[in-house]
Amino acid sequence: MQISIIGHHVEITPPLREYVESKLLRLERHFERVIDIRVVLDVEKLNHKAEATIHARGKSLFADATADDMYAAIDALADKLDRQVRKHKEKQTDHHRSQSTRNTATGYR
Repeated sequence: MQISIIGHHVEITPPLREYVESKLLRLERHFERVIDIRVVLDVEKLNHKAEATIHARGKSLFADATADDMYAAIDALADKLDRQVRKHKEKQTDHHRSQSTRNTATGYR
């Protein structure tokens, strides 16, 4: 998985880069098909904005978050992406398969 971090009106320092990478690497726990992630960090007056696009096999996911602190915006962004990835993974799994095997085991059809 490749993570590219871009800063608009903000310098991407090594601690900031490490923080973003550590937060986004946890997405691989839920979804191993992530190809790359593009993160844009932006500062507009007093608002800190973090947005990311995940390119996975067959799907692109986008999320953004705004906060008073850049680290808080990154935390909110990681939480939003985590929810989206879990929801996408749940849609891909076949829930009916487990239901049909349970019914045949108990004798119901």
